[in-house]
Amino acid sequence: MRAHPMVGDVLLALLLLLVDLLLLVARAAPGEGQRWYAAIPLDLAMVGPVAFRRKYPLVTAYVILLMTVPHSVLELGVGSATASCVALYTVVVYVGRRQAALYLAAQAVISVLQMWAFWSAQGWAPLLFIGLIFALCWVLGEFVGARRAYHAEVEARLHLLETERDQAGRIAVAEERGRIARELHDVVAHAVSVIVVQADGASYALRSSPELAERAVRTISETGRQALTELRRLLQVLRDEEVAGEPRIPQPTAESLADLAERVRTAGVPVELSIEGSLAELPAGVSLGVYRIVQESLTNTLKHAGQGARAEVRVRRTENLVDVEIVDDGAGKARELVPGPDLPGGNGVIGMRERAHLFGGILQVGPRPGGGWRVHASFPARLDP
Repeated sequence: MRAHPMVGDVLLALLLLLVDLLLLVARAAPGEGQRWYAAIPLDLAMVGPVAFRRKYPLVTAYVILLMTVPHSVLELGVGSATASCVALYTVVVYVGRRQAALYLAAQAVISVLQMWAFWSAQGWAPLLFIGLIFALCWVLGEFVGARRAYHAEVEARLHLLETERDQAGRIAVAEERGRIARELHDVVAHAVSVIVVQADGASYALRSSPELAERAVRTISETGRQALTELRRLLQVLRDEEVAGEPRIPQPTAESLADLAERVRTAGVPVELSIEGSLAELPAGVSLGVYRIVQESLTNTLKHAGQGARAEVRVRRTENLVDVEIVDDGAGKARELVPGPDLPGGNGVIGMRERAHLFGGILQVGPRPGGGWRVHASFPARLDP
């Protein structure tokens, strides 16, 4: 019925037609056969529009209103009164109060005229009864109309919530992809930079210093293995597959800065590491952020500072703050000064800035007056719950 509401309306029209025909048979007297020729077409014209009340509510209502006059005057049954009530209810539900009020006024005028012309001897009792029936139909229409509006509002809100949920899912996926992209950039850029520097050194020292070349090749091998290990971990997270009983490889933390500095020293850039305070109890995200910012800064030193450059890493932990500063001397070469904090930077600088801002920190990146580069980041040592 809900999928095809016209089926129910057709059944209602057939029921009204059947009731009128039964009443006509019950009231028929001998010798009144000619009345059937007028009664059946009028009954069909009276109840037929009911089948189209949902599709054409206003047109159907006024057709019914016109047909009630001959149908009720000839007293052909209850079809006229019932169809009029159904029409009023339909206009209230499907059209609106204003059109329903106009239609009710037209019904009242026709009812009063019929009462005055044909049933004045019966008094005003039938008119009062018709008025009560119309009032009941109006109230019922208001109730059903309010329910329809409520259900429509609920469906609209559900659709909006589904849309917002899908949008939130897409945003979460984009954020996760961005996070993984930053991780991949940090891992691959650092590893490849170390490998390139060591490979260049090995090619120069291959004949003159085989031991130095062998050490460089060994560093390339270790760096490549470490990069592959981290890449496998990231791909495992992407696939969401974990071998039973095998723990995931842990993320690096700020406590791993000494190992990072040693790898960069092996790659050919002397790094001076200074740590004040304990980095053991930092929040996991802050600890990883500190490590990645130092890693990206030293990677940039390897790639851009040139041969003979030196770097300093200073990390200071206080009760409420973790302060990180990475500077290099750019191999003693001065650079043209530009506003450091406003530099948009490449993907690496963007990733560092996002890591800092994610945890309520700040990041400043820019050239130093005497040459070289400076990266300064501050993180809160504790995150609000």
